[in-house]
Amino acid sequence: MLNSLLLLVARILIAALFVPAGIGTLSNISGTAGYFAGLGFPLPTLVALGVGLFELVGGLLVLTGFQSRVVPVLLAAFALAAGFIGHYGQGGDNAAMAFMHQQALMKDIATAGGLLALSVAGAGALSLDRLLARQPV
Repeated sequence: MLNSLLLLVARILIAALFVPAGIGTLSNISGTAGYFAGLGFPLPTLVALGVGLFELVGGLLVLTGFQSRVVPVLLAAFALAAGFIGHYGQGGDNAAMAFMHQQALMKDIATAGGLLALSVAGAGALSLDRLLARQPV
């Protein structure tokens, strides 16, 4: 039971990163689209909408423990892509900004590691996956 509690805490902590990020992105589509346009993305408003929905829905799926073998892998790939696209080599000659971007990249890499570990471990007994597995089909 301790493992299931720890997996629940892990899912809550991971969701605490993705759910607010998704809400923030969806709450400021124009600002996020401007950021993506600055990175050279085509159709930045559509990208911003997609990113916001992916973060929000993915975070909620992790939180509830639904599809806990697949969703964390997708979020890990997203975290790595976001880290390298948004932070790798950023900051230029400004040492403080370069350090900030380096730390953000390392956070994204560590997040991906935690998500991959969650995918291997599964969501535990306190999850929708476990609840649905007990239901007759």
